[in-house]
Amino acid sequence: MSTLRFKALSELPFRDYRKDNAVQIPTKLSEIFCQNVFSEETMREYLTKEAFNSIMDAIKKGTKIQRHIADQVAVAMKDWAMSKGVTHYTHWFQPLTGSTAEKHDSFFTPIDGGRAIERFNGSMLIQQEPDASSFPNGGIRNTFEARGYTAWDPTSPAFIMGTTLCIPSIFISYTGETLDYKTPLLRALQAVDNAATDVCRAYFDKNVSKVVPTLGWEQEYFLIDSALYQSRPDLVLTGKTLLGHAPAKGQQLDDHYFGSIPTRVMNFMKELEVECMKLGIPVTTRHNEVAPNQFELAPMFEEANVAVDHNSLLMDLMARVAHKHHFHILLHEKPFAGVNGSGKHNNWSLSTDTGENLLSPGKNPKKNLQFLTFFVNTIKAVYEYADLLRAGIASASNDHRLGANEAPPAIISVFIGSQLFSVLEELEKVTEGKLSPDEKTELKLNVVGKIPEILLDNTDRNRTSPFAFTGNKFEIRAVGSSANCAETMTIMNAIAAKQLRDFKKDVDNLIEAKKLKKDEAIFNILREYIKQCKSIMFEGDGYSDDWAKEAKKRGLSNLKTTPEALKREKDEKFITLYTEVGVFSPIEIEARNEIKLEKYSTVIDIEARVLADIARNHIVPSALNYQNRLIENVKGLKEIFGDKEYKELAKEQINLIQRISENISNIKIGVDELLEAKEKARNIKNSQKQAEAYCNNVKPIFDKIREVSDTLEMMVDDELWPLTKYRELLFTR
Repeated sequence: MSTLRFKALSELPFRDYRKDNAVQIPTKLSEIFCQNVFSEETMREYLTKEAFNSIMDAIKKGTKIQRHIADQVAVAMKDWAMSKGVTHYTHWFQPLTGSTAEKHDSFFTPIDGGRAIERFNGSMLIQQEPDASSFPNGGIRNTFEARGYTAWDPTSPAFIMGTTLCIPSIFISYTGETLDYKTPLLRALQAVDNAATDVCRAYFDKNVSKVVPTLGWEQEYFLIDSALYQSRPDLVLTGKTLLGHAPAKGQQLDDHYFGSIPTRVMNFMKELEVECMKLGIPVTTRHNEVAPNQFELAPMFEEANVAVDHNSLLMDLMARVAHKHHFHILLHEKPFAGVNGSGKHNNWSLSTDTGENLLSPGKNPKKNLQFLTFFVNTIKAVYEYADLLRAGIASASNDHRLGANEAPPAIISVFIGSQLFSVLEELEKVTEGKLSPDEKTELKLNVVGKIPEILLDNTDRNRTSPFAFTGNKFEIRAVGSSANCAETMTIMNAIAAKQLRDFKKDVDNLIEAKKLKKDEAIFNILREYIKQCKSIMFEGDGYSDDWAKEAKKRGLSNLKTTPEALKREKDEKFITLYTEVGVFSPIEIEARNEIKLEKYSTVIDIEARVLADIARNHIVPSALNYQNRLIENVKGLKEIFGDKEYKELAKEQINLIQRISENISNIKIGVDELLEAKEKARNIKNSQKQAEAYCNNVKPIFDKIREVSDTLEMMVDDELWPLTKYRELLFTR
């Protein structure tokens, strides 16, 4: 009983489940909202009118901030932060590691005469120079070329974490290439703003001067006791369990989803929500998810750049708050086999500065035609760039989840509901060229005019679709729980920008060539788009084998693994897209692809090493220990009963001894095979081929070793088993 497993289990009765950790929950969360954010309201208080207007112009219009204004903002930020006990500042950025990064510098500055002051000026606010050589760069920089720059992003508000002022920033190399997630996202947001604004002003509303992409994410996660977490070396080192037999009860009863939230978990959630509110993260929803000890948190929609920052901040915040409650957060997409994994749905839409959601129908035919324009163009964008979207959600951890009858398949399709599909079929019948007055009336009243009514009554939800329209937004459901939303949002906004540019060009050309009216030209172009992209629309069960066969007939890709998806990412079509809309240069595309391939291989390599170590150092010794007990038992029976009788009495024990020996031998064979395959893969120089080798030659051996280990788990005395079991990890509250 001296194993780490039982030591961890012995700590659980002493957890005080009732204690609220002295968290004071205000009656009105609105009272603490943005308490630690340099928000618009705070800026009004601390900035001069000139400085405030300059910052608001930078946020809303993208205008540059003059140096003297930056100095004023820096002083105001420092005064505000110091009034809250802040001593340091940092440029908070999101390198390609997948987590956030920060380097803290003090306001403290020595001056003559043995004195000191607190100093923070415009140059400190605008730029820092962290070492860029230790962050992923995909070969853009040599190790000895260490210089990189972080630069302030004024469109995302500064905030306070502990005693540090955090300034959201971009991160670029000395030669100007992007080394983070934020920079390309900002470029993509600008591109779609320009393209969507042009379409609105040309055909629907001349008052629109800005279109803002919005994002509402839904963060799923697992919570397990910190002692149990520490007792599993695979969880500590890889974020997932590499071994473990499924418990008798998993999620079969569907009794966890939306169930009563355990008291201890609720205490954690309450404190997390308070901290979120202070940092301006507008979380509104919490609930149990499908799997045991799995939960979800979701906020209100926000401007996409801020929403991405808030999600990155949240993932860090969750880990900090969980620690206070003796929990550990698992953000891995598939930490436990046999139960649902975790995702992060990205709900995307477009909003105008006049207050309209472009993916929501209006009250008249013109507004509904506007809705249809953006609706159909979004579907067309997904159709044209489905493989790029698939590559954007590809990772070693997400591969375990996609297509596992719990998450969308790797085939990208679009679900819009049967009624909206019928509307598109009606539009497909539009006469080519000019429309008669009767046809226009029919279209506007009986097709386009019915859209609000259809959406009101249409309650279809297809949980198997990776890209679903849900009333006034598109829900991208294949994003992994540990992923930075920025990558998917960059792709989504870049492809929307490209498609809207092409649409405007097509409509204008048709108006000029055939002398059509605007609405006639729009109907004609939408008709052609519907015909072209109809194959990507699917209303059925995305989990079924029939869909995989049907998708193949339709010419849709089924990129089941990360190496397959990343290989497609470098297609000339996608390079042209990125360069045309100004999101990436060819060298940046190559570098990011290289980084993702290297990360994939590294993750599988680490998992292989950890699995081999646990199998040899934990599983085999425990099995041998139990086998020796059985041997002693058989010897004892022989001594008492003699040769003849003992053989009958010890038959089961002898059989068990034999089966344990066979499984120990199989583990040894599997581990040797795994390490040999891993070394071969590691020595491959080409990143694409190396990732393919890890995927095709190394990963399959994991399952062989796991199957043998899980068999031994059911044989070996529970008291001797070294790893905390699934029933303990998943059902301990």
